[in-house]
Amino acid sequence: MAAKKDYTFEEAMEQLEQIVNKLEEGDVPLEEAIEHFQEGMSLSKFCHDRLQKIEKQMEQILHEDGTLAPFTVQEEE
Repeated sequence: MAAKKDYTFEEAMEQLEQIVNKLEEGDVPLEEAIEHFQEGMSLSKFCHDRLQKIEKQMEQILHEDGTLAPFTVQEEE
């Protein structure tokens, strides 16, 4: 499957969009549609995993001394 290739997030999203467009056209033979669907699911999982990884990284902030701490937003009173 193509999702095993080293895609960037943006490349994977673009590929996924192309697959969705092909499937929406409806002119794809059934076996080819199934292959596209499977590739799309793989790309979707890849993108989801990448987003979760980035989300976890964003939950921490790097201080000037190199230590990590949880990121919190302080609301104005």
